[in-house]
This record gives sequence, C-alpha cells and structure tokens, in this order.
Amino acid sequence: MAKKSFGQLNPAQKEAVTHGNGPLLVLAGAGSGKTRIITERIAYLVSSKNVAPRSILAVTFTNKAANEMKERIHGLIGQDARSLWIGTFHSVCLRILKREITNLEGFGRDFTIYDDGDQLRLIKQCMAELNISDRTYTPRSIRSKIDGAKNKGLGPEDFRGDIYEKTVSYIYDLYEKELRRANALDFSDLLHVTVRLFIEKPDVLKRYQGFFQHILVDEYQDTNPVQYKIVELLSKKHRNLFVVGDDNQSIYGWRGADITNILGFEKDYPDTSIIKLERNYRSTKTILEASNKLISNNRHRHEKELWTENSLGESISYYLARNEKDEAKYVCSQIRLEAVKEGYSYKDIAIFYRTNTQSRQIEEELLYSSIPYRIVGGIGFYQRAEVKDVLAYLRVIANSQDEMSLRRIINVPARGIGKGTLQILEDIAEKNGVALYDALDLAAEDKTLPKSSAVKLEKFYKLVTELISYSRENGIGELIDRVLQKTGYLDILEREPERRENVGELFNIAAEYENEGAEGDTPQPKESENTELNEFLDRISLASDLDTYNDKTDQVALMTLHSAKGLEFPVTFIIGLEENLLPHFNSVRGGEIEEERRLLYVGLTRAREKIYLTSSSRRLVFGKEESPTPSRFLSEIPEAFITANMYQGESRRTSGNRSEKSNLPLKTPVRQSGNGKSYKAGQQIEHKKFGLGTIRKVEGSGDKAKVTVHFARYGTKKIIASYLEGK
Repeated sequence: MAKKSFGQLNPAQKEAVTHGNGPLLVLAGAGSGKTRIITERIAYLVSSKNVAPRSILAVTFTNKAANEMKERIHGLIGQDARSLWIGTFHSVCLRILKREITNLEGFGRDFTIYDDGDQLRLIKQCMAELNISDRTYTPRSIRSKIDGAKNKGLGPEDFRGDIYEKTVSYIYDLYEKELRRANALDFSDLLHVTVRLFIEKPDVLKRYQGFFQHILVDEYQDTNPVQYKIVELLSKKHRNLFVVGDDNQSIYGWRGADITNILGFEKDYPDTSIIKLERNYRSTKTILEASNKLISNNRHRHEKELWTENSLGESISYYLARNEKDEAKYVCSQIRLEAVKEGYSYKDIAIFYRTNTQSRQIEEELLYSSIPYRIVGGIGFYQRAEVKDVLAYLRVIANSQDEMSLRRIINVPARGIGKGTLQILEDIAEKNGVALYDALDLAAEDKTLPKSSAVKLEKFYKLVTELISYSRENGIGELIDRVLQKTGYLDILEREPERRENVGELFNIAAEYENEGAEGDTPQPKESENTELNEFLDRISLASDLDTYNDKTDQVALMTLHSAKGLEFPVTFIIGLEENLLPHFNSVRGGEIEEERRLLYVGLTRAREKIYLTSSSRRLVFGKEESPTPSRFLSEIPEAFITANMYQGESRRTSGNRSEKSNLPLKTPVRQSGNGKSYKAGQQIEHKKFGLGTIRKVEGSGDKAKVTVHFARYGTKKIIASYLEGK
C-alpha cells in the first residue's frame, strides 16, 4: 500500500497525524478540521506504519460522525476500512456485549435495549410495586438519578444518606432485577455493564487490550466517568491513545460529561504530548474574535486562540425586541431578507435557542410567513406511536422475555385484552415463576381467568408463536409485512395515510440494512446466538434523530444549542439572550456559568458568515409577563463586533474598533465596593478560605454590600464585599 502524502494538512495537523507511539492530546478548536485528522491518522497508521485496520478502535459521539468517518477512511485506504472498529461508545460496547455478556451471570446474549420511554414505564411499575408515590418522587427524576449513577459506574448499593437517597436505592435495585428478568439493558447499561465485564472478567479485558493497538477518541471533552474508564482500561497495554477535543465546547455536564477528563489528561498520562489546532477554516475573523473574547472569561480551560485567513466579514447583529412575538417577527423578517436580497437558501439558515419551549413563537411566525422549517432533535422518528408499535412486535419476536414490549402490543390493535385480564395474566406468571409470555401458554388452564379472556390470550399466544417461527425463515422486510397483515395493524394504517408513510419508512430502513455488508473482524469472535433481526433492532436502538439530519431539503433548521454541536451554517440566529434563559437559571443557581458560556460559544462558532443575536424586553414565564435582564454574555462580546438595534428604532452602528454610544443594554450592571472592586452575578472569585466560587447575588453597594457566593466544596455563603477576597 502506498504511503500517505500530507500536502493539504497544515503544520499542526500534520504533526498530529504523524505522531509516534504513546498518548497524544489534540486540542482542536471549532472548525479546525479535527474529524479530518482522525481519518488521516488512521490512514497514516495503515498505509505508512502497516498497522492492521482491525486493531484500530476509533470512537465518536454520534452515529452520523461515525458513518462519515467510515466513508472518508474508505476513500483513503480502500476496502481495508471494513475491518476497522469505528462507532460511538454505545455501539462499540454493544458489539462487545453481544459477544461477551454471557460471561456475566444472569445475562443473555439476545438482550433487548430499553429506550427512555421503556425506562420510564419500568420505573413507574417498580414504584407502584414498592408503594412509592409518583407525586413525592417523580419517575423522571428517579430515571435521571439511575442514569447518572450508571454513568459514574455506581450501583444501588452506592446510594446512602437521606431518605431520598435510600428511596432511589430501593427503586434502582428492583429496576435492575426487572431488567434482568426481561433480559434487557437500558442505554446506560451498554457502558456500565461493559466496565463491569472488564473488571469482573480480566481475561476478557486482556484479550481486548491486546487486540486494540491504537485507540482514537473524538470529542474527548464530552466523556463521562464510565467512558473515561473504558478508554483507560482498553489503552493500558499499548498506551497508543489519541484523543481529540476542545474544552471550550464541553456542554454536556448536565448529562454526566466531566470536563476534568480533558483538563487533567496530562496528569493522567504524564508522558503525553499536546498539540493545538487553532486555525479555523469555517468562520469570519469577526465571528472568531468575538467568540475568543467571550470564552476568555472562563477560567477552567486550556489557553488557545482561534485564528483564520478568512475575510473580516460582517459585524454581529443584535436586536432587543419588545416581547417574544416581536422577537419572532424580527427573526422572520431577517430570514426573508437573507433569502430574497442576499440569495441564501433556507437550508443555509439555523435558529438556535436554549430551551425547546422557545421554538413555539418562532414556529408560529415561520408558518405565518410561509417560511419552510424543520425541528432538529424534536420527537424522533422512532418515538412515533405506530413505529414503536411495530418495533415492539419485532422485539417480542426477537426476545419473548421482553415484557415491556409485550405489554405494549398485547391489546394493539384492540383484541379485548384489558387491564383486568392483563393483571390476572401477571398473577399467573408470578404464581408459576415464569415470564409473562410463558404465562400465555398456561392461561387456558387457569381457573381464575374467564373463558372468553382465556380464548383471547390463547389466540394472541398462537399469533406471536407463529410470527417467531416465520422470522427464522424470512427477511426483516417480509417479517414486518407479516406482522402488519396477521395482527390487523394494516387496517389501522389504511385509514391514516401519515402513519402509513411512517411505517413505510420502516420498510426502507429494513431494506437499507439488508443491503449492507457485515461488520468487520472482531477479537476471537464466538458463535453468535444473535439473528439478523436482533442486529437490526440493535441498530435502531442506537439511532438518534440528530443522526438523520441533512441539509438536502430547503428548510430553516430550528434546534437547541445543545443539538447544534457538530453542525455549521452560513447564517445563524441565537435567540433569548437573557439572564435565567441564557445563562439558564438552573445553571446560575448551580454555579455552572462556565458551561453556559461554552454553550453560547458553541452557538457562535457554528456560523460561517453571519450571526444574529436577540433578547426581549418582556417575556411570558409560566403565564406571567416578566422584564428579563439581557444576558451577561452580551457584555463580554466587545462592542466593536456588534451592530445593535432595538424595537423603538434606536441603533448603534459599529465600524472597525470605534462605535457610536447608545442606551442599548449590552453591559451587565455591577456593584462596586469601596476598594474599587466590582462584583456581579455570575462572576467567579477565589476566596482565601473557601476557594473558587460563583457569585449568585449582590445586595447593596460599596464595602458593606452583601454578596451571595456558591462554593463547590463549602456550599452557599453570604459575605460582606470588603471580606470577599478573604482579606
């Protein structure tokens, strides 16, 4: 195989791609070509260092990124790319578990993967069984606690302390038992159980450690503790760990990501090398300089300064709206202007917001203005009722122990099996110590069940048994068609065209899957019990609505700032730059201002050419009109980069480094003490005794001002301004 040529890489990229052995941290700024260096690095290892493709593991954070990486590598090294291990953490761990999970007692290889909805229903079931009120403890909060625990590698026994912690422990313990009984894993288990496998079965870990000679991890700043552990365990033997990330874009702390993984990488791997990719190929100079100034206010970060050879570009537009309706009208008017006067397509434009609730007013105005749009990251295709119904049938066919799916389909379409009959069936299962599906076979002989109900259950049992038999001899598309015909579900779809089209898309997905080849080589693969149907369902379980995003349809994209990660657009709008919205009040209260600033930074750096920012003078919050304060982040972007307007028609035009003064609220009010130091909510300070803290509130002014500060270690303290610095 011919050796690689690196003529199109810049010096820093080339240095990263051609790195020798040992750990390497690549600090890759937004738009610096980080995905490219991972693909080029893999091609370099294969073509220039003769590394076997199957001994390379590359981990990304979305299926879309993984598929793009596979395509690029295939273009660089040819068919050898088929044997590479490339995927998300969850997909890689799923591949391992499908081959190795039977090494752990109580787990079967053909397990089902429960999604968020399945989790929630099972938690509600567990709470009911434990007589725990869902008014006192909401199922969603319990699910969040369980997911958070699994992402840290914690089990039910690790919850100690107050009554809430003990209650979570009881629910978590029963929840785990019910998962095992149903031969199911939840999404977090894919990682959690893999770590358990490696720790409890060192021979399995040793085999994979030897197999993976090079490990590459994208978006390392978003790894959580259990992902960190997986990487640490697998890389211990060869220590060829190549991680790429940007601490400035770490925005998933709320779901367990730990920024200290990237900030402390050189401490964890003392012999590591560090390379910075600071040249940006995406945005204008104005956008980059404004973004650099904003993020420089964060203290916990690696120092780097993005630069570009792109043009200066236009200044950032800021609009202070009268209310959210005026904000929506302004956004739509500017979109029309960009589309008609400037020649942009609708697909070139995106609207970002902090919370999903902000989209309603924008959507109404877009509809009124006849501007086509799509929501990215909303209700996904696989969450639609008819799709979940058909998939539930397939899941029961693949794993008859999947009681959650069985409960969903037992009376869909309606076949006269109500809650009372289902309860008796559950009692039969418990009395005989069998699964719900097996209880169907016993129902006819049970005297507690009315004869008419027994007949219905027996008929349903025969239906499922026949479908299971049919699945062993036929393809997935044929099986879906059989399910629709035999269950009568097709009659429902005939009356509802939109739902029929959704199920039709499921046929397309099945056809695409069946046309693809098998995955690459694996370390000492075992005889697999897994069928084509199981593998198809596994693929669907890992799917994300964001993975299906494409810019082929000419529509404006609407999404949260969290969903915008990894995307880019010529023109972007970021709406709702207000205190308690961006930054969000939960983050302000929890002292997570730096992550909120990183979130805005991500939004700014998605833009290639133009940015519009908005905030509102009045906004409805829980039915009451409030007067929000413009976001403190606006004052952190130099005025030289902004053209500002407000609904009265007053404006401030900027040119170069000079600007005309105006009364627009771009500066956050501060309180100044007598010693000349100014304090404001959201500001971080370092106290001599309590360490690093975030100011939440300032009351009064001067040396006697009362400043409320949240310290990570000591909690919230109220300190007189003159003593704030520990003097």
